[in-house]
Amino acid sequence: MTAKTTTPPPLARIVRGTGPGLLLAHGAGGSARDNWGPLLDDLAAHRTVVAPDFPGSGDTPYEPTAPSLDELADRLVATAVEEGLESFDLAGYSLGAAVAVRAATRHPARVRSLLLLAGVAGGDHRLRLTAELVVGLADHPELLARFTLSAVFGETWVNALGAEQLAGLRGGLLAPVPAAFRQQFGLTGRVDVRGELAGIAVPTLVISTTEDMLVPPGQHRALAEGIPGARLVELDCGHLPMVERLPELRELLLDFAAGQRQ
Repeated sequence: MTAKTTTPPPLARIVRGTGPGLLLAHGAGGSARDNWGPLLDDLAAHRTVVAPDFPGSGDTPYEPTAPSLDELADRLVATAVEEGLESFDLAGYSLGAAVAVRAATRHPARVRSLLLLAGVAGGDHRLRLTAELVVGLADHPELLARFTLSAVFGETWVNALGAEQLAGLRGGLLAPVPAAFRQQFGLTGRVDVRGELAGIAVPTLVISTTEDMLVPPGQHRALAEGIPGARLVELDCGHLPMVERLPELRELLLDFAAGQRQ
């Protein structure tokens, strides 16, 4: 008897705009709205933007069996196809950058170009240990908030905050983590896409966040150095450029969107 295969449920997604397709992959512990929200309207003015939520993030229900990197890549691509995009440019943030690389490897006819922001390449002991630490802090909101302030946000940005701003930010970080927080950070520590980078044959922009202590700049450079012809641009900030350097990030993304129009 042939074993039955179960088709995974579709991912919740934000869809905005018209024009050539732009698919967005969010990072571990985030969602489409958390990571890409401040940029969606600007991008949708030029593109059909599809921004899915991975299982257990945003509006997509939690799945007890954690999806693999292959599964996330396939379901990410399937979401774009469900929205009528036969091919598209693909931007991935943090863990989403590794998902984007795997999507380009598994679905080369669909991915026209890549933008990899503060991205995970893998093969880094420090990153694995950091991901394990974050998973261990998930049940300790106060400690997780301290870690986020000291390691996720950039030194320059945090030191420029006033006392009230810092206290308010710290309080805001005490919110419960998403259902798939542990799954996604666990995957962040395990993935390794370095072996497939040389086979990427589409235009690629890598944006490195130079004060990043969560996914260190060496990971970003590994992506840029491994993908033939990739361009590297640096932003002086921590792991959350959509908070710390939004105007500059918006300009880079809009330039990318305009440059890859077809």
